[in-house]
Amino acid sequence: MSTIVLNDIESRVLGALIEKEITTPDYYPLSLNALVNACNQKNNRDPVMTLDEDAVRGALRTLQEKRLAGPASGADSRVNKYEHRIQEVFNFTRAETAVLDVLLLRGPQTPGELRGRGERMYRFEELSDVQSTLQRLIERDPPLVRMLPRQPGTKESRYAHLLCGEVEGWEAPAEASAPPTHASTDDGRIARLESEVEELRKELAELRGQMEAFRRQFE
Repeated sequence: MSTIVLNDIESRVLGALIEKEITTPDYYPLSLNALVNACNQKNNRDPVMTLDEDAVRGALRTLQEKRLAGPASGADSRVNKYEHRIQEVFNFTRAETAVLDVLLLRGPQTPGELRGRGERMYRFEELSDVQSTLQRLIERDPPLVRMLPRQPGTKESRYAHLLCGEVEGWEAPAEASAPPTHASTDDGRIARLESEVEELRKELAELRGQMEAFRRQFE
């Protein structure tokens, strides 16, 4: 499948359509006015946008060219209504749809943030379920999600979608110019797991030290 690259308005329109189909199915597909309001919501949006009908209509036209959205078929209404067609293009699971949509609407986030903010669309029982869903999106060809370098002072890595192209500020490792072998991919995963285990050990040691200091206060 060829790479799809959206602009910021197209991604907001697509994200709003996906969200409303799942969270308010009785009012979906959306009229142009309802879609404009959904795009311009102040909650669950980052950044907050102020789009007019012309901007949203233009995004719908180009999304239709990319087969991602368009006029709803068989809608029984005198008002034109619009729907997304992301499932026809990507054949996502519901979990994958929820994760990608939260990334479309709110930008890069940690697995914990995705779990909390996507709960209305899909309930993840464990944080590991979010992480495995992200991994499936990363392993798509072409990949749809990227893990970003960890920011200073943070414990969790953030993830970003790639439907708008490569993430600004992300640089591929030098060896990424050559296609990775299966073995090198496994080595990278093992190295990442080892690093995470080492961090957990350090955190555990710090907690033990704090508990010991707290206990000594009462001796």
